Amino acid sequence: MPPTINTINPSQGPTTGGTTVTLTGTGMTGSTAVRFGSTNATSFTINSATQITAVSPPRAAGATAVTVVNPTGNSNPVTFTYVMAQVPVVTGVTPGNGPTSGGTSVTLTGTGFTGATTVSFAGAPAMSFTVNSATQITAVTPAGNAGAAVVTVTTPGGTSAPDAFFFYAAPPVLSSAEPAQGPAAGGTTVTLTGSNLLNASNVRFGNINAVSFTVVSATQIAAVAPPGSGSSPITVITPGGTSNPVAFSYAAAPTLTALAPTNGPTSAGTVVTLIGTNLSTASAVVFGVTAAPFTVVSDTQITAVAPAGAAGSVTVTVTTAGGTSPGLTYTRNAPPGI
Repeated sequence: MPPTINTINPSQGPTTGGTTVTLTGTGMTGSTAVRFGSTNATSFTINSATQITAVSPPRAAGATAVTVVNPTGNSNPVTFTYVMAQVPVVTGVTPGNGPTSGGTSVTLTGTGFTGATTVSFAGAPAMSFTVNSATQITAVTPAGNAGAAVVTVTTPGGTSAPDAFFFYAAPPVLSSAEPAQGPAAGGTTVTLTGSNLLNASNVRFGNINAVSFTVVSATQIAAVAPPGSGSSPITVITPGGTSNPVAFSYAAAPTLTALAPTNGPTSAGTVVTLIGTNLSTASAVVFGVTAAPFTVVSDTQITAVAPAGAAGSVTVTVTTAGGTSPGLTYTRNAPPGI
């Protein structure tokens, strides 16, 4: 029984020939030739009883019948269309940037891509590419140096002009986060310092996105921490990839449970012991509106020197990396009259 051809892929190629086509069907074993019209294929390979690959010979533009010659008879014809080879033109590269490590899948748009044999980025061949149509190619970028890389496509019609570019971005690097701690409720504005931070697309605290962020320069980003708990290393994502993490942690809110003593004179100097929790990162102790000198004894105890003030009650609070505590009352007593 003669062979049959069900499909041919691709179904077109340049008049210069050289297109590798795959014929699928039945009865391919023992075939002696593949013909494009009356001209034998430049070469062919019998892959199996159901598949042959053949290289198209040069022919004039237009449709031609492809057949498989076999001792049992010739196959049915399928159509292959020869098109005039033209110099390819690349008009767009999307996305237009990616990491220097390569591996970015990009879509090239333009004209004359049929039969493309090479896609290059700054002279380096793409890791892989697929000709989707005469106007579109998908390619995977090779590794490259930071900066602009000319993108070219080569077909039997020639090589495209160096008019299209892909920009390789160096990977972002973080060196510090200030402050490196904030309250569990979030809202802390953290200044990130490093390099290659332009075009950042995301800032993450652990696996949670920042509430917002602003790229100040290539070396600085200001990001607002989301709510969280415990250790949440910060990373920055740019076209160059994901940065190294820098430490950031969430501090539990401070509490105050007792003052000893709870009252004193209007003059300064009374040593007051503050008892509570999460006090180790204290940055301020305030009596009313007046800051007091203090010493952190432990995570549960602070000693502060009450400042002078008018007779009456004031609220005492402690501010830490976790926020400001609820207040307790301290009373100043007026000296006895004469």
